[in-house]
Amino acid sequence: MISRVLATVACVAALCGAVAARAQSYPDHAVKIIVNFGAGGSADTLARLVGQELQTRLGQSFFIENKTGAGGNIGADFVAHAPPDGYTLLVTPNSFALAPAFYTNLSYDPVKDFAPVTLFGLIPDIIVTHPSLAATSLAELVALAKSKPGQISYASAGYGSGNHLRTELFKSLAGIDLVHVPFRANPIAEIDVIAGRVPVMFDLQLTALPHVRAGELRALATTSAKRLPLLPDVPTAAESGFPDLVAGTWFGAYAPKGTPKEIVDKLNAGITAVLKTPAMAEKLAGLGVDVTPGGPDELGRLTREDFVKWSPVVAKAGIKPQ
Repeated sequence: MISRVLATVACVAALCGAVAARAQSYPDHAVKIIVNFGAGGSADTLARLVGQELQTRLGQSFFIENKTGAGGNIGADFVAHAPPDGYTLLVTPNSFALAPAFYTNLSYDPVKDFAPVTLFGLIPDIIVTHPSLAATSLAELVALAKSKPGQISYASAGYGSGNHLRTELFKSLAGIDLVHVPFRANPIAEIDVIAGRVPVMFDLQLTALPHVRAGELRALATTSAKRLPLLPDVPTAAESGFPDLVAGTWFGAYAPKGTPKEIVDKLNAGITAVLKTPAMAEKLAGLGVDVTPGGPDELGRLTREDFVKWSPVVAKAGIKPQ
């Protein structure tokens, strides 16, 4: 009996030693970052900026691969079933946490099948329209929609995306009927909004701001708690009569469940250090990102809480899970 116990202890010690050694040498080859929305979007931009700096800090390539479709589920599923060794990561917006409210047959669980790594920060929406639409304020958009029920469409980054959900919340609060036109990513949706084919969109500040500044899109309001420093003349939705429309999209990095804690901690330390550098903080602030790095525990808590917070909104809006 004693020999069996000693053998078990020796095996456990050897395993712990192997894990520690693996974490110490991590990464010893290239790391793949999966972004579950399209190139040029907010998640993609964050992943590329941070990944480039991680290469310098950790001495290996961090390359980005966009796996889009199904509201981000294709990319998330890929990472959920990847080896838990720290060499396949997911960078995603918070729509990832809401997937169970939109899809009935998910092949992964956002909480149970992932190891949270780092919270990047938050980006609010800018509610934009094509300049030809006869609405220069949120009140005018509501009035126009009420006069033309079911005749005005809005774009989103896909079924189950964050801007899909927030627009449905707006519809419910305003008592209006807008027609949803889903795309595969915000930049793709913007093409049709700029062209006037789909006149309304709740777009993330990072991707909307250049088009607002260029006059290609008209900003009616923001979903931020306060006016945005980069758009000080644009009122918030709360100022425009919708105090319950204060929301945004947070972004986080995840690894597959079972990834050793030592590797998760090393990744978290590296990403957090990158986000806190003055140059990166200034660059992201200029893109409209409220940088609020947080560790695995905070990201895990947000992942759980967002599902609880937004699931009733999905049900109230009458969105049927697919």
